[in-house]
Amino acid sequence: MYVDVHTHAYHPKIAHKVLDMLRGHYGIQPKGDGTLDDLLVRTKAAGLDKVLVHTAATTPTQVVPANNWAIELTQSHEQVQGFGSLHPGFPNNAAEIERLRQNGVHGLKFHPEFQGFFLNDPGFYRLMELVPDDFTLMIHVGDKLPPDENPSCPYKFRDLRRAFPGPTLVAPHFGGYLHWEHVVEALCGEDIYIDISSSLPFMDPAQAKAILGAHPEDRILFGTDYPLFDPLEEIERMGRDLGLSGAKVERILANGAALVTG
Repeated sequence: MYVDVHTHAYHPKIAHKVLDMLRGHYGIQPKGDGTLDDLLVRTKAAGLDKVLVHTAATTPTQVVPANNWAIELTQSHEQVQGFGSLHPGFPNNAAEIERLRQNGVHGLKFHPEFQGFFLNDPGFYRLMELVPDDFTLMIHVGDKLPPDENPSCPYKFRDLRRAFPGPTLVAPHFGGYLHWEHVVEALCGEDIYIDISSSLPFMDPAQAKAILGAHPEDRILFGTDYPLFDPLEEIERMGRDLGLSGAKVERILANGAALVTG
């Protein structure tokens, strides 16, 4: 099974608004239109079997709608596994976790920068105490500020892993977008997964190879961050920019099966 562990898909009524926000924040022209139909067409063209689709509730009031969407995606499309979202300011996180579980969703996405909290905030740690050990968490890491000033960073992620050893944790963007020089020291060798999404166009290939060489091969995951990038183009880029053999590319594509439930 070949899996893209890091994608996003939005309701057609709001997809264009989200794309405008992404352009403004990252300065990247999206490859797709952000809808599920477009994602699944590109997934099929890339030869992928499954996609994990993430959503992050940027405010407490968005938690329930975001989780409704994750449930709908999971239950309506065999190729899709939706990830829900919680927020430190939402008063009923425990009930939402149980609702997600009962509806076949066992994953959560957090994006500290967009959700407005630091990864080491006491409020987020209290939320983490509610998360079951059999859940998988995709937690955004890195941004333009230096690690000590940024809401997330490889060091905060490492400390979170050590404080909460139960749930499966994924550090996307080669372990920290724009924080790659810190990843080998902070994260490589830890009990985490690292995905390669939306990073290779912006990082020195030597940095990517250093991270790949320092972290267990079976803990490296393929992700695209669709709609920012196209799955087939990213598979080709992975082999070309990193000089990976076809067998190693296939291994990374298959590693994501470990995160698939049901």
